[in-house]
Amino acid sequence: MKFGGTSMAGTERIRRVANIVRRQAAGQNGERNQVAVVVSAMAGETDRLVNFCREANPMFDPAEYDVVVSSGEQVTSGLLALTLQALGEKARSWLGWQVPVRTIEAHSKARVQTVDAAAMIESMESGEIAIIPGFQGVSENGRISTMGRGGSDTSAVAIAAAIGADRCDIYTDVDGVYTTDPRIVAKARKLKAVTYEEMLELASVGAKVLQTRSVGLAMKEGVRVQVLSSFLGDDSPPADDLPGTMIVSEEEMDRILEEGEMERQHVTGIAHDKNEAKIILTRVPDKPGAVAHIFEPLAAASINVDMIIQNVGRDKGETDVTFTIPQTDLPRAQALLEEHKGAIGFGRIITDDHIAKISVVGVGMKSHAGVASTMFRSLSDRGINIQAISTSEIKVSVMIDEDETELAVRVLHTAYGLDAEDAA
Repeated sequence: MKFGGTSMAGTERIRRVANIVRRQAAGQNGERNQVAVVVSAMAGETDRLVNFCREANPMFDPAEYDVVVSSGEQVTSGLLALTLQALGEKARSWLGWQVPVRTIEAHSKARVQTVDAAAMIESMESGEIAIIPGFQGVSENGRISTMGRGGSDTSAVAIAAAIGADRCDIYTDVDGVYTTDPRIVAKARKLKAVTYEEMLELASVGAKVLQTRSVGLAMKEGVRVQVLSSFLGDDSPPADDLPGTMIVSEEEMDRILEEGEMERQHVTGIAHDKNEAKIILTRVPDKPGAVAHIFEPLAAASINVDMIIQNVGRDKGETDVTFTIPQTDLPRAQALLEEHKGAIGFGRIITDDHIAKISVVGVGMKSHAGVASTMFRSLSDRGINIQAISTSEIKVSVMIDEDETELAVRVLHTAYGLDAEDAA
């Protein structure tokens, strides 16, 4: 079980979480469950701790930064253990170095290497509930490390894989994965199940339900993940009845389909992302290696490039190159490109941070033609101009003007037959 920052925001909410955990541990038909719980810091606490680091030293040492920001999860893990003990449950906290969760690579963005959960499993088998602070581990040199913002989801999946859990329940402030953002489309439907591949694509193109890394790890380790709400009442269905959205392998999804529980749509969901910026480099030499000169410095600075368009070459052996990057990276990207202008040989830089990416995602695209043409025709009919396109096997993304984001999402949701029939 994993609980996010809003679920852990204060003693009353921690008490609610403790009751959810206690009910899950009690199991059904008198057979207790062995339960491990991963917790985030209280909502807003990590931001507060990051600001302390910046005030202390703007050029902070990442290793000491990890010591400070990991303390938020340490507090909530101890408080949840104390609250469960007050309810009569056996519970203890296991810090990242105590499990241990071993990590590699840089501080503040570490990756899980191994989880040695033998001692924790022995404790759980004796009836103790294990509480683990998310987001933190121990580096190769024995120091506290953190996995980057949103890393608690990754912690939870890694722990679930290490203990051979039947399921990893991610409790959030939403009750599942929807066909699109319900705040934009009132007729959005909650999905009973999605595949790992679909969730990876949805997470990567703007759906904020799960961190991309956690979905990738779940897919690699075969961990079944359920997304559900921690803000439901005491009379709501227990998690074992699967009231949320299950994220599963394509094989398990096929079994669900065979049981007649749901019908696979060509498109599973529509995602949007306004954190996009467009860069156009004019008069780039139209010759081998020119594009490499553009993207190598960006890659070295860990700036992810998404959509790329190279226009038809001009008579003078020149072309324009258009691409998109995260909006927050635009100032750094501009500075880097100007710095390498001599090597690249472009004319000028044109930027636009008033754009959005709209994506349609679905495993059903693999076997059904016409998904892209439906998208292009639907947007065209509403006068929405497409500035760039990128595709994968199960995704089509387009770049449009940011002001048309909500309209585009609603138009596409209807065009693909995703509107709930019983919605108001």
